[in-house]
Amino acid sequence: MKVWPGTPFPLGAVYDGAGTNFSIFSEIADRVELCLFDENGDEVRLDLPEVTGFCWHGYLPTVEPGQRYGYRVHGPWDPANGHRCNPSKLLLDPYAKAISGQLQRDEAVFPYPFDKGADTISDTDSAPFIPKSVVHQPHFDWTGDRRLHLPWHETIIYETHVKGFTMKHPGIPDELRGTYAGLGHPASIDYFQDLGVTAVELMPVHQFVNDMHLVDKGLSNYWGYNSICYFAPHDEYAADRRAGAAVAEFKQMVKAFHQAGIEVIIDVVYNHTAEGNHEGPMLCFKGIDNAYYYRLTDDRRYYMDYTGCGNTLNMRNPHVLQLLMDSLRYWVQQMHVDGFRFDLASALARELHDVDRLSSFFDIIQQDPLISQVKLIAEPWDVGEGGYQVGNFPPLWSEWNGKYRDCMRDFWRGEDQVLEQLASRFTGSSDLYENTSRLPYASINFITAHDGFPLIDLVSYNEKHNEANGEDNQDGEDHNRSWNCGKEGPTDDPAIIELRNRQKRNFLATLLLSQGVPMLLGGDEIGRTQQGNNNAYCQDNEISWYDWENADEALLSFCQRLIQFRRDHAVLRRRRWFQGRPIHGSDIKDIAWFNVDGKQKAEAEWEEAYDKTLGIFLYGKSIPNPNPKADPIIDDSLYIILNAHHEAIEFTLPGPKWGEHWVGVIDTARGGFLEEKEAFAAGANLTVAGRSLVLLLQKEDSEKP
Repeated sequence: MKVWPGTPFPLGAVYDGAGTNFSIFSEIADRVELCLFDENGDEVRLDLPEVTGFCWHGYLPTVEPGQRYGYRVHGPWDPANGHRCNPSKLLLDPYAKAISGQLQRDEAVFPYPFDKGADTISDTDSAPFIPKSVVHQPHFDWTGDRRLHLPWHETIIYETHVKGFTMKHPGIPDELRGTYAGLGHPASIDYFQDLGVTAVELMPVHQFVNDMHLVDKGLSNYWGYNSICYFAPHDEYAADRRAGAAVAEFKQMVKAFHQAGIEVIIDVVYNHTAEGNHEGPMLCFKGIDNAYYYRLTDDRRYYMDYTGCGNTLNMRNPHVLQLLMDSLRYWVQQMHVDGFRFDLASALARELHDVDRLSSFFDIIQQDPLISQVKLIAEPWDVGEGGYQVGNFPPLWSEWNGKYRDCMRDFWRGEDQVLEQLASRFTGSSDLYENTSRLPYASINFITAHDGFPLIDLVSYNEKHNEANGEDNQDGEDHNRSWNCGKEGPTDDPAIIELRNRQKRNFLATLLLSQGVPMLLGGDEIGRTQQGNNNAYCQDNEISWYDWENADEALLSFCQRLIQFRRDHAVLRRRRWFQGRPIHGSDIKDIAWFNVDGKQKAEAEWEEAYDKTLGIFLYGKSIPNPNPKADPIIDDSLYIILNAHHEAIEFTLPGPKWGEHWVGVIDTARGGFLEEKEAFAAGANLTVAGRSLVLLLQKEDSEKP
């Protein structure tokens, strides 16, 4: 088979309708073999004939979509200097748009023999055990699809897992469960629309592999934070099992979401790869150019590990930055996703050792005309020293606000000295974001996320119960800020059950009434439990799959109504910060804080350690920013009462200048939304049950302040 010279760019395998151009970067290689595989697994090896700027390339006029392939890189095996080239090991293409097959557990996939240690080269062929890159079909009918560009302040995120959401959904056909096609099925789309969310945030969909130590235990990397290819959608989530078919199936899913007015955000893991440390397998980068792609220690046999996963990609090298930026552009341009959530994003900012806000990665995103315009969300921490960076990301970025999560959990479980911080978190965390010219939507607010307890477990367990993970309950977070309401785990005690239900409503109501962008953990709205497991990353089973059969319909209805209430009231979705000062010369403020006696809270009173109550006035009649057509936004004023004490407390409403007439809308101690609205006059007293939230709406016929 004759190999034409081809071109160095674009990298990867690119089909042009007549043949396929192959190109791969390696600064250290002496020779690169392209390996083609037929349906029987038989291999043909061809030398790439050209090298331009360290990109090895060639063109094959006979190769079409569906062709399986890989690479063998010849070069130095010199672990002491960080070089680990081993042509006995088949390597995935870093730019492959599709992958076929899964990694199999065999010593051959490791670059060294187990009995001789990681510095000794292995000559055992790994090809039978390695997934194959696939030449993909780039053409897809996107007719009618458009990017939604939903404003940040209108966004409500639903974090979910492709398989977890669909695996037991009764409306999804059996053959589509666990797949992109299942998530894009009308039954799924209808659910998201009925719930009212505006964006789904998918846990990792880049091709990933299962950790060997999990396979040995009969487990798997269910969450998928073990990426090995940043362009290919994970092929196990495809209902169509033909090689490369996952690409079109993912695109069709995105198209279905867009037609329903819902954006798609994907969780990306650019901080590390599945190859692990010096004792890990050789799958891709390690064999292509180990010292270029990874950050190594002074002893270059070993890897810097800011992720807890064995390695960290080297963001200081231009071809690594190019790989990540090319991946981001591909997912926006070709896969039509609307944004990204960056796992352990602080690791991406480590130019040397310290986290650097002005690192090359963020500079490049800032100036990129495409990526800078989509939704960018940072998980603002990693596991290295100084890695907790909540509030320190550049202006374009929103962040998972871990301080919001911790504060709200502490408040509702009755911790002391939380009130002052709660006021900041409830109003968008201006203390974290305003000084970088960011707005309230920089704060992605959440109570729960995939990592940790789901909502029902947060109110049912004091301790983690991770025995099923096979690590003697040593894995997972020990400090959960959870409270079991009086008994660990399941109970038949009606008082405890009622309290837990109230606490779930408290958390959801607080989340949806706060300024910023709410993120709901998928399944929380139906009462999904992980049976006390707060680190279910390896549980591809009923522990993680949504239990639709036993869905809490009352909680679901409450959540739907909360989301609709938020969407109906612009005062909950402000684009600018509250000022806490009088509006237009009057003595009415845009926000005001009250004690139980109906008087405004004085500065010194915020420091009262045992105070667990707060009244919050939100002025809706004059919102500072107009709507997209430059019309003024007029909304109802709201009064929100929070009582985290264990017993009922009598509250006095503020005086008439704040609103003469109020009507009760939500009372979490009385089931949530009130079907029979109770009216209150200014200065009236009302009893608020222990550990509950009450929301009052200023009546439309009341006089303006």
